[in-house]
Amino acid sequence: MSKVAVIFWSGTGNTEAMAQAVAEGVKAAGAEADLLTCTEVNGVEAYDAVALGCPAMGAEELEDGEFLPMLESIEAALAGKKTALFGSYGWGDGEWMRSWEARCAEKGITLAADSVTVNEAPDEDGLTACKALGAALA
Repeated sequence: MSKVAVIFWSGTGNTEAMAQAVAEGVKAAGAEADLLTCTEVNGVEAYDAVALGCPAMGAEELEDGEFLPMLESIEAALAGKKTALFGSYGWGDGEWMRSWEARCAEKGITLAADSVTVNEAPDEDGLTACKALGAALA
């Protein structure tokens, strides 16, 4: 059975709801999911796949107090591992996700599924997309 880490940071609960849907998709596809906040992460070596969730902050950037330091600590271990991204935003056009995807490419991280972004709180379509992302990682 494959094991998937669903790692997230959420300020308003929107990205947390997305993370829960990703974990549901992983489990529905027959894999094991560990739902972790970014402060609970102690490496990703034990996982077959990793889903990372972070909302857009400030000028469409990743949260830099907790999430970005955690990401920097695991990026080398993500190269060659099935990885996917998700998150929510409240303004702009999702530039933070395009920048994050580009960062992954620069670090040698190949994304195993299309990233999922939602504006504000995830609706039913957004949650369905998150579940599909989880299934793709399983």
